[in-house]
Amino acid sequence: MNPNWRSFLEAAGAVYDSATPEVLHFGNAPGELQAAQAATVLTPLLHLGLIACSGEDAKSFLHNQLTSDVNHLGPEQAQHSAWCTAKGRMLASFLAWNNGDGYELALASELVAPVLKRLQMFVLRSDVRLSDLSDSHILLGLCGPQAGDALAAANLPMPAETLATVAAAGTRIIRLDADRIIIATPAGNAGETWRQLAAIARPAGGPVWRWLDIRAGLPLVTAATREEFVPQMADFEKIGGVSFHKGCYPGQEVVARTQYLGKVKRHLYRLTSATCLQAGDDLHSPDNPDQACGKVVSAAPSPAGGFEALAVVQSNFAQDVHVGTKDGPTVEAAAVNP
Repeated sequence: MNPNWRSFLEAAGAVYDSATPEVLHFGNAPGELQAAQAATVLTPLLHLGLIACSGEDAKSFLHNQLTSDVNHLGPEQAQHSAWCTAKGRMLASFLAWNNGDGYELALASELVAPVLKRLQMFVLRSDVRLSDLSDSHILLGLCGPQAGDALAAANLPMPAETLATVAAAGTRIIRLDADRIIIATPAGNAGETWRQLAAIARPAGGPVWRWLDIRAGLPLVTAATREEFVPQMADFEKIGGVSFHKGCYPGQEVVARTQYLGKVKRHLYRLTSATCLQAGDDLHSPDNPDQACGKVVSAAPSPAGGFEALAVVQSNFAQDVHVGTKDGPTVEAAAVNP
């Protein structure tokens, strides 16, 4: 993590998690969660890192590695994507965008180093340059009905539609949905950009953004869940993260066969629980006591109390789900995409 950015956030009231780089809150975690339901919030996205891919062969390289159709990812566009093993299991998930000179991939911060190392093995003689931008560029999350006003206060434009991007003075703005924005800005600009946005948006900790992702049904592969899921188990094809019209990429045969033979027995569910949930937790059902029926993908405190999560769950056991063991705490599960 960029030390100057950490110091800036501490001076702005950030309280850090001692076990991770995440900002827990800015003094009032429950109030920040409540604000996220209707007001406009601003979050440092320290749980995400950023990889750049440039060079003459960058487009074909990524197209041949990722699950999405990078060939049709035009300038000022973004898309969800994933990178799989030969067995079709996701090593990482991304928000990818075309910056005009190449591509940038936002992913779980703890996966940046292993993903870069593994991707580099496939470059061979291609004209491709891969680099870690996690310290040189800062990612911010902005959400709420005044997101456009906050951007205007920072002299930043609002992209016209979902998964469109625009650039201004070296800063990239990506629109996730109607009122949710990711901002990628050079580290030297981050403090002033934060101050301008925070004049309208309330600062909030990382758990708020994770909760917003959960409500939006956007899964993020982390170290706790890498190589656990075929993309369709996490409903990745439903957010445009998988193309079934492109050629080979790692795991393509498994992903295609899973799709066309209709063998997807696990899907993405939204969980609510009175007890703590975290990514990687196993889920069990009394109807199938000998093995787990699912796994938590991501989790966050809920504004209503307790926790909410996204989880991949075997559909025929989703009506009776428990955490940890078949006798563990009960959770309620509802399909994200019924």
